[in-house]
Amino acid sequence: MEIGRSLVRFVRLTWIVSAAMAALSISYGQLPTGGPHPKGDYLQTGNTKLWYEAEGTGDPVVLISGGPGDTHAIYHPFFSRFADHHRVIYYDPFGVGKSDKAKDKSEYRFARDIEDLEAVRNQLGLPSITVIGHSYGSIVAQAYALKYPQAVKRLVLIGPFHSGAMWQENDDNANREIRNQYPDVWEKLMDLRAHGIRSDDFAHQDAYFGVGLGLFYFFDAAKAALLPHDAGNPDVYYSIAGKDAEFKIGGDIAKIDFRPDLRKLKIPILILAGRYDRISMPKNVVEYRKLTPTARIVFLERSGHFPYIEEPDETATVLREFLDGQSQARSGLPKAP
Repeated sequence: MEIGRSLVRFVRLTWIVSAAMAALSISYGQLPTGGPHPKGDYLQTGNTKLWYEAEGTGDPVVLISGGPGDTHAIYHPFFSRFADHHRVIYYDPFGVGKSDKAKDKSEYRFARDIEDLEAVRNQLGLPSITVIGHSYGSIVAQAYALKYPQAVKRLVLIGPFHSGAMWQENDDNANREIRNQYPDVWEKLMDLRAHGIRSDDFAHQDAYFGVGLGLFYFFDAAKAALLPHDAGNPDVYYSIAGKDAEFKIGGDIAKIDFRPDLRKLKIPILILAGRYDRISMPKNVVEYRKLTPTARIVFLERSGHFPYIEEPDETATVLREFLDGQSQARSGLPKAP
C-alpha cells in the first residue's frame, strides 16, 4: 500500500505541484512528449554528483528547472533549437532526477540550489553565462544574478516570482479558482484540513491535484496533456516551499524578497509571461517594471504558465532576438501592455 501511495504521489506531483514541470513536446507540433535528450554526464561538486546535459556550441545558456523539485526535462526539446548558436546546458539540481539525493530532507535548501548553479558554471569552466529560469527556477536565477553578478551575461525569467509574498498570491488565487470551479473538491479539502491534514499529506495531494493542470497553468486546458511524465521529488518541494505549500507558503521561499535589490542588476533582462497565467499572475509580473527598469517584459497572449509550450514559435522568436542581441526597436515583437 505504501509503495502504491508513493507512486501515485510522484505522478500527481509530476502533473501539478511542479508548476515548472513541463518537457516541451510541441516546439514544432511534431515531437513526442519530452523529446530526445542530448548526451549527459555527471559533475562532481564536493561530495555530490549533479547530472547535466549539453548541446550545441557558442555562447553558453544554462537553464534552471522549477518546482522546486523538477527535473531538467521541462526544457526538452524546445531549447534544442537554440543549439545552432549557443551551448545549451541543462542540469538536475541536488535531489532531483539523476542527481544525488539527500540522506535527510533538511538538506534540501534554497541556498543549495544557488550554489549548485555556481558549481555547474565552475565545473564546466564558463566565465559567464546566460541564465534562464522558469517559475521556481526564476527565483534561483534572480538570487544567483544578485550574488554572482560577474558570472551572469543575461537573465531570462519565465513565469517569474519576485518574492515569497508573490508566491502566496499564487496560492491564494489557485485556491480561489478551486473554490469557484470545483466546489466539491474544495469541500473535501476543507474537511481534510479540519482534521489537521495539510499539503504534504498524500490525502491532501490526492484531492488538491485532482482538479487538473488546465485550471491554473494553461490558456488552452487541452495543452496540459503535453506535459512530461518525468517524476519530480516532492521531498524537495515541501522542504523548500513548506509543509502546507498549497495554502500557506513556508520554508525558504517564504523568506525571499528580491524587490529591494533587483535594481542593482545592470545586465540585460527578459521577462516572459503568459496572459492567462493564474500562477505567476500578470498583475504581479508588471511590478518588475519598477523593480528592474532595464528589463523587457513580453506577454504571450495565448499562453498560461508555459508560453514555450502553448506558443512555441512566438516564444522562440522573442528569445532568439534577446539571446542573439538584435535590436528590439526593429523587431515588431509584442510589447507589454
